[in-house]
Amino acid sequence: MTRVPQHLALIMDGNGRWATGKGRPRWMGHVRGAHTAREVVTYCAQRGVEQLTLYAFSSDNWKRPADEVGFLFDLFASHLERQLAKLVKNGIRLSVIGRRDRLPRALCDSIEATEAKTAHGTRMHLRVAVDYSSRAAIHEAFAMAEGRGGVLPDTHILPPVDLVLRTGGERRLSDFLLWESAYAELAFLDVNFPDLSTADLDAVFADYAKRERRYGAVPAERATEIEVSPPMSPATSAHR
Repeated sequence: MTRVPQHLALIMDGNGRWATGKGRPRWMGHVRGAHTAREVVTYCAQRGVEQLTLYAFSSDNWKRPADEVGFLFDLFASHLERQLAKLVKNGIRLSVIGRRDRLPRALCDSIEATEAKTAHGTRMHLRVAVDYSSRAAIHEAFAMAEGRGGVLPDTHILPPVDLVLRTGGERRLSDFLLWESAYAELAFLDVNFPDLSTADLDAVFADYAKRERRYGAVPAERATEIEVSPPMSPATSAHR
């Protein structure tokens, strides 16, 4: 079985471009993207991914038209309600990261209810980033750490990311899990998110499995080949 990342971070980009490319309104891209997100969650759980973090709405996305933002929030709330039973049945724990003080009250209620009812899921931890900014999260975490003896709160800093995958053809992190992705492998696909398939995920996982993750160390098979004695100084070398 192909090795899969324990923590996959997915930037779901290209919903609007998918729709406009087909001559359809942008909201149809978001609807199709939500369907794809459900498929991705199910497939990642089946493949053994332990943690999946989805970038749904960044703090910069408030710059979008108000009607599109409102539609996104309504769509998210409706999917939380419709997917709750499936999440519980499949042992998937849901958490939402990011600010909540700017979200509609109805959406916050749906988030809190879903988090509470899925809290005991152990098969996979699904996180959805909504009104999220990594820089803001890091700043807040360090501010809170000042009163905790320098200990960072785990509610703001997540477990390390193994693989960041971005769809839509862009090649940047866009303020997503910057701290957690310090040693993450990166994968970028030109496919827009609504068209992301399980075959695409298989290909990304297969490529990930080939990568050697050394975290700054020397490959194990070469460790015994390295000379442990310090190099000669220039003066010593000149007299040999």
